[in-house]
Amino acid sequence: MKRVFALALTLVMVLSLAACGGSSDTPADDGGASESGDPVVRIGVFEPATGDSGPGGKQEMLGMQYANRETPTVDIGGTTYTVELVYADNGSTTDKAPTAAAELVSKDVSLVLGSYGSSVAMAGGPVFDEAGLAAIGVTCTNPQITAGNDYYFRICFLDNFQAQVLVNFAKDKFSAQKAYCLGELGNEYDQGLIAFFEQNFDGEVIKDSFPTNTSDFSTYLTKAVAEDVDVIFCPVSIAYATQIVKLAASMDLDIPLLGSDTLDSNMVLEAAQGSNVQLYVSTFYQEGGSPEFDDGIKAWLNEDSTAMTNNGGNDTIAAVTAMGYDAYYVALEALKAAGSTDPGAVKAALPGVTYDGVSGSIAFDEQGDAIRDTAYIKTADTANNAWALETVQTVE
Repeated sequence: MKRVFALALTLVMVLSLAACGGSSDTPADDGGASESGDPVVRIGVFEPATGDSGPGGKQEMLGMQYANRETPTVDIGGTTYTVELVYADNGSTTDKAPTAAAELVSKDVSLVLGSYGSSVAMAGGPVFDEAGLAAIGVTCTNPQITAGNDYYFRICFLDNFQAQVLVNFAKDKFSAQKAYCLGELGNEYDQGLIAFFEQNFDGEVIKDSFPTNTSDFSTYLTKAVAEDVDVIFCPVSIAYATQIVKLAASMDLDIPLLGSDTLDSNMVLEAAQGSNVQLYVSTFYQEGGSPEFDDGIKAWLNEDSTAMTNNGGNDTIAAVTAMGYDAYYVALEALKAAGSTDPGAVKAALPGVTYDGVSGSIAFDEQGDAIRDTAYIKTADTANNAWALETVQTVE
């Protein structure tokens, strides 16, 4: 009852704010019909547009926006619906995430996509649960997101798999026996990946955690050098990763940096430009995987200045963008399978949905997690400011 009361109170607050003007990102309710006269189905977008994860959230949303531009309608139960994306900024923080989730509930969405960032997904998830609303995680990789519930699904690989991939790569590529792991204090994504890395690494692991809003990482990298480690693993946000990579470049650090999917960003890539930094990241997609998708979204980015800005100022395709694109089409498949816009029907249909996307074949296991066994390892080509495919890593 306490949870129900808390949700009701949050909804009242959100609706009160909407009455005073609401969010500029969310179109006003049009009574259920689009300008074309078609009925409307709304898909919630639960992503960070601000905060530390804002850059990644915007790139993930770009994939959804491009897919919506490409396919703006869907046939549900014999009727054509216009698909409307409804946005709520979770601010990259666990305290803002429940309010953003409640906002989407109040906007009459049929299902939700997101979020970039595992911590906010876990914080907002119970609100979706109370509302009987299904959410499809796009790149939130922490195993706890889907554990013990039937409302969160996801299309990405999990952190335990990703950590094993990076451990195997460190062994295969560098014969690593000693690793330094660095993450943000209290961040469930960072700390979860580091814990899995340590569990799988057959060697010595040295760990440090930095406080939120740290801006000087010299002490940490200097310690890694002094400890004579073979690799540095830093599964951190884009904002912190750019600082760490820039510092490594200025130090002419010769220890390889290993990053998780969050480091697959053109902003992190630019931080390494022109340096000798050895940077490797595990990720979901590499340009060239779907030439048709690559060409189409690059053309869109170059003709839309806002989209280009949200992509970090160039047309390098982030893997999270490809995943956002696939997530949109998985949502359409769920709506078609449900034959209804009712959230309960969509939630019931999701477990049986399959889709062949640009990032690979997508299906769900009994937990709601994606059945995936492959990750891409990319390296920063610092001379050409581009990501280059290092290897495709598979874990049984």
